Amino acid sequence: MLDRVEAIVIRTVDYGETNKIITLYTKERGKIGVMARGAKKPRSQLSAVSQPFIYGSFVIYKGSGLGTLNQGDTISSFRKIREDLTLAAYAMYIAEMVDKLTEENQRYLWLFDWLYLSLEKMASGADPEVITRIFEMKMLDVAGISPQLDQCVCCGSTETPVAFSIRFGGFICRSCLHRDEHAFPCSSQTVRLLRLFYEMNLHRLGNISLKKETKQELKQIIRAYYDEYSGVTLKSRRFLDQLERMDLGPNIDT
Repeated sequence: MLDRVEAIVIRTVDYGETNKIITLYTKERGKIGVMARGAKKPRSQLSAVSQPFIYGSFVIYKGSGLGTLNQGDTISSFRKIREDLTLAAYAMYIAEMVDKLTEENQRYLWLFDWLYLSLEKMASGADPEVITRIFEMKMLDVAGISPQLDQCVCCGSTETPVAFSIRFGGFICRSCLHRDEHAFPCSSQTVRLLRLFYEMNLHRLGNISLKKETKQELKQIIRAYYDEYSGVTLKSRRFLDQLERMDLGPNIDT
């Protein structure tokens, strides 16, 4: 049976001398894996469309096992991302998140749009680190590990939180700070941004510039939370962290 899907390539693995197994995140069916026969040959019609981050229309033959890619037409190559080491590292990280935190053939509401818009914003010049922090927050629902962001996770107070507790899974107020001595202190800016990123409609995302201190605070909290609750290890993370440490450019909060 032939099936046409709109998809983004999130992973590629060489298979034998000439073939590739590519993982597509599709608009219609969620994550699927397909065999791209001959895709490693330079003159193959499948060579161009089986590259990471390609957004295209794909025709797949679906049998009883792994599907076979019959045809692909590129809608957007995101060439700027694939030619820039830093952008490619961030894109690979979010693509690996999608791969590791989703189940095969299960469609997650809005996830295709989140992935596409994140790549499109990066390619258009938005800060890739900010886009990645937003994507991480959006993926918490997909992973089934959403934290308590509306009130103190310990007492239910709605006063402005002062810290984020990995142990209790959410913000804590000043009165409950003694309950977790390892909680991450949070500035009011970080509290606002964590809530904003979790709720944000990516279609409305404008230009957000953040100070390095704020970026680091967000990164520490989000990463520690994923480490505690997600149960996945992302190979792309180490290289991405190295690149982030090399970035010395000053930024300002908005």
